[in-house]
Amino acid sequence: MKTKIVVTGGTGYIGSHTAVELQNAGYEVIIVDNLSNSNADVIRGIEKITGIRPAFEQVDCRDKEGLTGVFKKYSGIQGIIHFAASKAVGESVQKPLLYYRNNIVSLLNLLELMPEFQVNGIVFSSSCTVYGQPDHLPVDETAPILPASSPYGNTKQIDEEIIRDVIHAGAPYKSIILRYFNPIGAHPSAEIGELPNGIPQNLVPFLTQTAAGIRKELSVFGDDYNTPDGSCIRDYINVVDLAKAHVIAVERMLKRQSETQLEYFNLGTGKGVSVLELIHGFEKATGVKVPHTIVGRREGDIEQIWADPRYANEVLGWKAVETLDDTLRSAWKWQLKLK
Repeated sequence: MKTKIVVTGGTGYIGSHTAVELQNAGYEVIIVDNLSNSNADVIRGIEKITGIRPAFEQVDCRDKEGLTGVFKKYSGIQGIIHFAASKAVGESVQKPLLYYRNNIVSLLNLLELMPEFQVNGIVFSSSCTVYGQPDHLPVDETAPILPASSPYGNTKQIDEEIIRDVIHAGAPYKSIILRYFNPIGAHPSAEIGELPNGIPQNLVPFLTQTAAGIRKELSVFGDDYNTPDGSCIRDYINVVDLAKAHVIAVERMLKRQSETQLEYFNLGTGKGVSVLELIHGFEKATGVKVPHTIVGRREGDIEQIWADPRYANEVLGWKAVETLDDTLRSAWKWQLKLK
């Protein structure tokens, strides 16, 4: 019998790519999503790629009764990958209460239900935002957790603390916390990709929509940072590479390949790329121009961050392998399919 894994936020960007990789690895996937920032059509894309239609429950993770119904319906769930969260830095500054309620209550509900239904582990989708603006780069897992620069980042810090405290108090399950850097790109099949509802809050979907003529121009938030070209620097990681790390984490967690109940891993490429470099890289990789303009800095943005991924490479046995050019081409292929 296949091992059952719940993927919350599984019709979202990273969740859908992870559902594909889990099914390809032989897991039975149950997607739980309220469709607040995604589309149920994504299920068809997952099925087209894998030949398997994952189970889907339209439930809000803040609804404990609804979640309880999912665990009762699919008996024997072994693990959870928890993606369901609001995730835009800029929006979180404008709507902090939405972020605190959504990102914290959903986790509390899951952690309370796990012992009741004998769930063995949870992989938590965290973020490099927990490091704030690090004093040293690249940043590894031993770097201090600095005050968050946005409510979004703060919710990730709080969620990590909740998991740590619950496990310290004797929770009967394991957890692996994955701190992502900046996921971009799409599945090479162009059956799934990043599809935000409304105006994109993330750089690459706004960039591809601008290249496609859907948006007039791309705003670059600041060119006066202390970086070589003045724009912010990030570590851009291919979404399929990122999804594969979750499958490895689930296996490690369920097979109890670690002595400790709680582990942290940075998922990045180890290379910093500025916003302007990314735009020029997209233009070079696709031959398509991206109209863009420099505007003022955006509140909540940090100046520069990129990963030291050696711990994930060595201990988790995972490595980012896709090139930035191929990743940007996959994002453009997905945009053309949508168009």
